[in-house]
Formats: sequence, C-alpha cells, structure tokens
Amino acid sequence: MTDYGAYGGDPDAMMAAMGPMIFAIYGVWFLLCCFFAFLNWRIFSKAGFPGALGLVWIALGIPILNLLAGLAIFIIWIWFAFAEWPVQKKAQGVA
Repeated sequence: MTDYGAYGGDPDAMMAAMGPMIFAIYGVWFLLCCFFAFLNWRIFSKAGFPGALGLVWIALGIPILNLLAGLAIFIIWIWFAFAEWPVQKKAQGVA
C-alpha cells in the first residue's frame, strides 16, 4: 500500500493540496502564452503583416492544439522568413 505520509494516508487530501499549485502553473503558462502572442503581434505589425498572426501563440495554451499550433507557428515562421515584407516594398517605393 502507498504511504502518503504528511497527508495522513488520504490520497484525496494530497490531491486537494496540489490544486492551488496546478492552478498557479496553468495561470503562469497562460500569461506566458499571452505575452508571446503580444510580442509576435508587435513583430508582425512592424514588418507590415497583419498583427493577428501573432495570436497563434495563444493556441499553445490549449493542450489539444499543441501539435497543430506548433506546426502552424513553424509554417508561419518559414513564410515570414522568406516572404517579401510589406515594409521592404514600401522602403523600395513599390507599394
């Protein structure tokens, strides 16, 4: 039998004690995702692209979408690296 020590052998008490910690971890994760979305929004906006592309980062906070969001971010970054930026067109006087 498993000994839960400080929790008096009650697994429910142990899980109840872990609740606030799990809530804090998910809260910090959500804030980090929002911060990275904000940073990407600013980067895409300054480059002349729609800032909404930066919102893909928020999808990383949803566990089911991690693989899809990671793939989307990878594709967007590749496109972003090789696309001709609207800011470059404007600087060259094309747009």
